[in-house]
Amino acid sequence: MKILFMLLMLFNNPQTIEIKAKRFEFAPNVVHLKKGQPVTITLVSTDHSHGLFVKPLDIDLDASEERPDSVTITPAAAGTFNAICDHYCGSGHGGMKMTFVVE
Repeated sequence: MKILFMLLMLFNNPQTIEIKAKRFEFAPNVVHLKKGQPVTITLVSTDHSHGLFVKPLDIDLDASEERPDSVTITPAAAGTFNAICDHYCGSGHGGMKMTFVVE
């Protein structure tokens, strides 16, 4: 019964990870997730519009200074997944990347 309760708590209260975006970086720039464990990813912008896009994890967020954006996912496969900012934010935009590691 205790295990069932712990599983229900896990699925009803996903972990939340906040990612801050600013020209030309994400913080943190590496996020570790567990396969099969729900997690809410929240993107917060500290300067202007930014996006966070990771197709294999179904993450496609758009945030501005006034409006963070969130999505809850359950990673189905282990691996290393690259994320990009998909909103042009200036000359360093091409280097605005981060990594999700699913274990």
